[in-house]
Amino acid sequence: MKKITPVFTISVAIALAFIIWGVAAPSNLEAVTTSIQSFITNELGWFYLLAATSFLIFCIYLIFSPYGRIKLGKPDDKPEYNYLTWFAFLFTAGMGIGLVFWGVAEPLYHFFDPPTAEPGSTQAAGEAMRYAFFHWGLHPWAIYSVVALALAYFRFRKESPAVMSAILQPLLGERANGGLGTSINVLVVFATIFGVATSLGFGAAQISAGLAYLIPALQDLNQVLLQLIVILVVTVLFMISAQTGLNKGIRILSKTNVYLAIALMLFVLILGPTSYIMGVFTQGIGSYLQNLAGMSFRLDVYNPETTWVEGWTIFYWAWWISWAPFVGTFIARVSKGRTIREFVVGVLAVPSLFGALWFAVFGGTGIQMQRLGTADIMQTMSDSGMEVALFAVLEQFPLGLLLSIIAVFLISSFFVTSADSATVVLGMQTTNGNLNPPNGVKFVWGLIISVIAAVLLSTEKGLGALQTAAIIAALPFTIIMIMMVFSIMKSLKAEKPTLASEKERIRLERYELKQERERLKEEKSAFKKEKAEQKKKK
Repeated sequence: MKKITPVFTISVAIALAFIIWGVAAPSNLEAVTTSIQSFITNELGWFYLLAATSFLIFCIYLIFSPYGRIKLGKPDDKPEYNYLTWFAFLFTAGMGIGLVFWGVAEPLYHFFDPPTAEPGSTQAAGEAMRYAFFHWGLHPWAIYSVVALALAYFRFRKESPAVMSAILQPLLGERANGGLGTSINVLVVFATIFGVATSLGFGAAQISAGLAYLIPALQDLNQVLLQLIVILVVTVLFMISAQTGLNKGIRILSKTNVYLAIALMLFVLILGPTSYIMGVFTQGIGSYLQNLAGMSFRLDVYNPETTWVEGWTIFYWAWWISWAPFVGTFIARVSKGRTIREFVVGVLAVPSLFGALWFAVFGGTGIQMQRLGTADIMQTMSDSGMEVALFAVLEQFPLGLLLSIIAVFLISSFFVTSADSATVVLGMQTTNGNLNPPNGVKFVWGLIISVIAAVLLSTEKGLGALQTAAIIAALPFTIIMIMMVFSIMKSLKAEKPTLASEKERIRLERYELKQERERLKEEKSAFKKEKAEQKKKK
């Protein structure tokens, strides 16, 4: 633990203070955090909407701008991981647990409580899928892209430390290395802890619900106690995985997760209403893109009686932002050697399309079962919680028990990789950007995020307390992200002369290649001519 920094010491102290507060005065913790959350969602919802949409616009601009040719690293750097491994990392770190948790539950919730349509109607079904695509599509991945791109650019191209304060050096100057920089990094750690704890809490709730669903005897056990046991067991597992490093534990589990998720999705797609699912996917993509601008800026300002946008869209944007330090740092860590254009297109497009297909398969199937009356998934959710929605759908298929067991294993594996990745990220942020933080530091952060998830789950609000923590943690980091955009643009503009010379180099290389092709063509023609003449003489 020789490489710890003031950021580590201060962050651990704040985290321990929060844990003590939650254990000693849970009611007070809940009351204070709920009040802060109400203020943020009621008064600053517009800020989250504008920020998230601005990040998406910025990413699209980078794809088409000349800056897209800039490499995240030195000109000769090659990507460390192939596309399959890279996408596995993106998917596992970015949304694994969330997709499995909400894949059935969210579309069904929107179907019975849509933002504008008549509940339970055909229009509500279309609106449900459109908003599921929206909440898990381009906006969240744009949020991740901004953080990941900034970190990768400054770390691998400018050789700055892989910490958030280093990104802001073009704006803050030397202050980024002093007390202000330390404060920024502490805020980042704070956001990361609560963002990750939220997802781990969802994962623990779904694993325990799945186990209780599969083993009826567990239903008599106190559910909070079961969730805490799950957190304890999985904590031991991800602690073991964290000690093996990025290229062993996380890499192997990430690929396993992707294979399992695809296998489960294909099984439901093929044995379920295949044509209907693909129709939902196709029409949903079109409806999503057609209504993207309207949804991006939608608030219930003319209908203050509803809190739909605050409960869903604003929560999601805050959740993604609170997750962005963790996911962004992890994506940056595995993206060295890619160009900005390749990076942004890959991070925006591939996970968004996969997420849309996932919701079409599981959410579309759940809605179809509900509409045809083959299963009352919503009633099951009302009786046992939204955590069981996936299992209620899977039991309608052949080998339903086996599918549910696979689903529990998949969620557990996602839990392990997310927590494992989080320990690496928190270790990096609290050891001045060390890409391979000491195991002792990772161990401390693994314990802390697990205990915080347990503390929040143990409150009366349970999962609601996790959502509250994510929304609060996201606010200060949103401001830091806006500063990141200005900082990276300032640095990119300074690279214009480099871009010009790079463009000239590429032009010369193409010219030389063209000349070489002409030469080879002439040689080939001369060889053929000579061969023909020799043949004539014979």
